[in-house]
Amino acid sequence: MSPEPSNMPHTSKPAASDPALAELERLRASIDNIDAALIHMLAERFRCTQEVGKLKARAHLPPADPSRETRQIERLRQLARDAHLDPDFAEKFLAFVIREVIRHHEAIAADARRASEG
Repeated sequence: MSPEPSNMPHTSKPAASDPALAELERLRASIDNIDAALIHMLAERFRCTQEVGKLKARAHLPPADPSRETRQIERLRQLARDAHLDPDFAEKFLAFVIREVIRHHEAIAADARRASEG
């Protein structure tokens, strides 16, 4: 094994007792818990929207509701502003979720049509 070249900076890992590392671990644990909560909340949201999709298919309603989407986006933007979160980010996030919901509703409607034809 050759010695380290003298022109290379020597970096050492902070000691495990370093307060910054302890704080980093605490913050990361909080982030992990929040991520888990977000996933569970999204799963619950999609369970609800699946039921909406089934209801729309039975009632022969369109998968998308542009006026509701517009209202929801503005509502979410205001919630984001109130929470000191970038409203543009919040809108992009909701737009992504809405696209996925509409895709699910279209699939549910297509399945319902095939079932009624068969």
